[in-house]
Amino acid sequence: MGELLTPLDIAIFFGSLLAVMAIGLWSGRKEDTTEEYYLAGKQAKWWGVAASIFGSNVSANHIVGMMGLGFSIGFAQSHFEISAIAGLLMLCYGFLPVYRRLNVYTLSEYLERRYNDKCRLIYALIMVITIVVSQLVPAFYIGSRSLNILLQGGLGEIDVRWYFAGILVMAVVTGTYTVVGGLKAVIMTDALQSILMLVAGIVVAVIVFAQPEIGGWQGMVALDTAADGAQKLHLYRPTNDPDLPWSGVLIGLLFLHFNYWGTNQFIAQRALAARSDREARYGIIFAGFLKLLIPFFSIGAGIAAFYLLPQRGLEVAPDAVFTTLLTELLAPIGFGLIGIVAAGLIGAILSSVDSMMNSAATIITFDIYQRYIDPQAEDRRLIWVGRVCILVFVIGGALLAMWLMDPNSESNFFLEIAKHQSKLVVGVVVAFVVGMLWQRATAAGGLATILSGVAFGFLLPELYVRLFSDNKAVVAMFGEKLNFMHAAFVTGVLSTLVHVIVSLMTQPDPEKSKYTWTGLDIYSAATLRRFWVMLGITVAIGIAFAIAALNGLSPQIAGVVPAVWVWFVFGKAASSRLRKGGGLTISALVCDDVSIAGLLSAITVFMLYYFA
Repeated sequence: MGELLTPLDIAIFFGSLLAVMAIGLWSGRKEDTTEEYYLAGKQAKWWGVAASIFGSNVSANHIVGMMGLGFSIGFAQSHFEISAIAGLLMLCYGFLPVYRRLNVYTLSEYLERRYNDKCRLIYALIMVITIVVSQLVPAFYIGSRSLNILLQGGLGEIDVRWYFAGILVMAVVTGTYTVVGGLKAVIMTDALQSILMLVAGIVVAVIVFAQPEIGGWQGMVALDTAADGAQKLHLYRPTNDPDLPWSGVLIGLLFLHFNYWGTNQFIAQRALAARSDREARYGIIFAGFLKLLIPFFSIGAGIAAFYLLPQRGLEVAPDAVFTTLLTELLAPIGFGLIGIVAAGLIGAILSSVDSMMNSAATIITFDIYQRYIDPQAEDRRLIWVGRVCILVFVIGGALLAMWLMDPNSESNFFLEIAKHQSKLVVGVVVAFVVGMLWQRATAAGGLATILSGVAFGFLLPELYVRLFSDNKAVVAMFGEKLNFMHAAFVTGVLSTLVHVIVSLMTQPDPEKSKYTWTGLDIYSAATLRRFWVMLGITVAIGIAFAIAALNGLSPQIAGVVPAVWVWFVFGKAASSRLRKGGGLTISALVCDDVSIAGLLSAITVFMLYYFA
């Protein structure tokens, strides 16, 4: 092992591995039906939904990589966490009511009912490619790389043989309980692993902020304010920034969030497993509160390290910040702290990998095998197919990670993964949203939208370079290359136009047109009209106070009114719903999921101004 690990650390680390495997095998020991294996018997409680969504999303890159990005880029990286709340709430109140009303196993089932089987098949292929190639393989890579850096104390390059060994350990542990126990095992282990990763991240952050050179969060703010050059504690970067332009993160990134949180089997399957709609909503919202911790304990700790380490005469690369903090700050304390952090790191890795394999297997089993190969397959056969798929995915993903990935690479894989996914998924988001919103949408329009979204995703960056590389005004505004978030926004607009035009040119199916928010009686037309009006007012208020902040009003003060307004809008909606149900009381209003979602939204809005 490395210099960092004492016998106590090693015992804690390997003990966590054994505990995760044991809990997974025990919780999933009796899975006899497809609903039990793939949807945990639809008995998941809100805390299980929250833990599994959070654990599935958070990987080693959030603990190690985000800290390095905070060190190098700064708080602007937090947009991936802050604006994720919009995606979570879209899942909660937009997509999920439709999925649960139709009792689907896979999200592609909705596309078949709303459009046709071609849309279902294309979605299934896109999702499997996205999950396995863009998420599972990098997860194995990032996980083994991070563990090796930790175990060897950050000394020198990673030995390829140990890199392979790390992948093998992760594959065996996750593959074993995921194959045997299905989604119930995944949810139960994710609950433990979410606790481990939160403890690990918060322990590192608390110790970093407690250093006398930093003096807590306010001390770091003072250091950042007094710093020469670019300050780190700001969310917004120029529109021509190659990584995180403010225009891209405020508009284009939303398309990616709506896909990741709302139209992605990998995440939505956890909410489908909830024992009630109410439990599902509570789980999603609580996962949102957990997401808002990441900017502070991971990215914020990286910013603190940016000011701390030079004062101690240490020059480190961004991806070595995490290990350096462990070596310099945690190791001298002892008491098994390094083992706790290592357990949190392995928890972040395993909770992402097991969820990916389970969801990809669900798609193959229902969208490919049952749909095209054996429509009459019994539950036992479908469970067997899922288990075979998981084995194939874990072996294939591990081998690809060994073959394709360099354990000593210095690439920013977080942004690279988002960039590659954005080329495939924007058209899918448009197909879901337009299909649920517009009864006139046709199968031809849905198919054209999904396909054109992929085409635009790949073509737009090349067209931008060819058309505008010599245009100084455009380059000055948006950069020499089209940022993938700008490309996602343009792709979304063009794909929507394609859907509308093709749908108007083709004949709708009255039966399929029922699968909308109004057709399924989820929302009335009047409710949707009120929503658009309130959204327009909210955007107008947000823009007005953003302009005021640009013209001298303190961003902290400017954020108060939009935040209070958002909370008021949600509270009004909650009170109206409770009043109709005859249960409007103060306690009911405080505990209502819409009210709690309003609090989450208000905090999110305030953060967008506070860190301007």
